[in-house]
Amino acid sequence: MAIRHADLQERVSNTPTDEDMALVQRHILLGIVMLILDHDIRVMGTGSIKLPRLYESLLRGVQDRVLLDQAALRIKFREAGIKPVEERRQKDGLDTFYMCRGSKHHCYLPWSFLKAESEQLIKQYFKA
Repeated sequence: MAIRHADLQERVSNTPTDEDMALVQRHILLGIVMLILDHDIRVMGTGSIKLPRLYESLLRGVQDRVLLDQAALRIKFREAGIKPVEERRQKDGLDTFYMCRGSKHHCYLPWSFLKAESEQLIKQYFKA
């Protein structure tokens, strides 16, 4: 099987591919989802909810699945040569710096996008 020159150049290049960017965005979203779940679990017992242990256990179940997805994502990061370096919270978004095959890059996502996407992701976890 012959390897096309463009395929070989893409593998060698340290420029992030669309797949690399999708992995980085997924990493960012999973981190936000974990923060949301941690917060909601913490405040679960402070309200007047009738079944706080039930809801807390549901949230912890989702949290466990997110942790598994984060572990799988770390394996994909190693295979792709991606390493997260730093996250900086800005007024209107989150700027994430990462290394991709030896070269430094960043991904900026606005809070409005992160809020909408993390809500959708949490819904997907509850459906599964």
